[in-house]
Amino acid sequence: MTLDALKTADRVIGVKQVGKAVKRGEATQVFLASDADARVVEPLRTLCSEAGVPVDETAALKELGTACGIEVGAAAAALTKPIR
Repeated sequence: MTLDALKTADRVIGVKQVGKAVKRGEATQVFLASDADARVVEPLRTLCSEAGVPVDETAALKELGTACGIEVGAAAAALTKPIR
């Protein structure tokens, strides 16, 4: 999936919220900013690997934030399963 999916899909933004979504089994795709501090995103990358959630690391902080519709950069975002 591409960053465009973040504009309209169910999503969470931020390292903490993405981590919670992965732990609950709600995340279907995780996006990590390629220029984010490794200390911040490495634990999340590991969590995604353990949970089998695909990770995309092609966008920069600002690009990821813009794709999520926020005015600041985002280190992480995730597409989530639709809420029923």
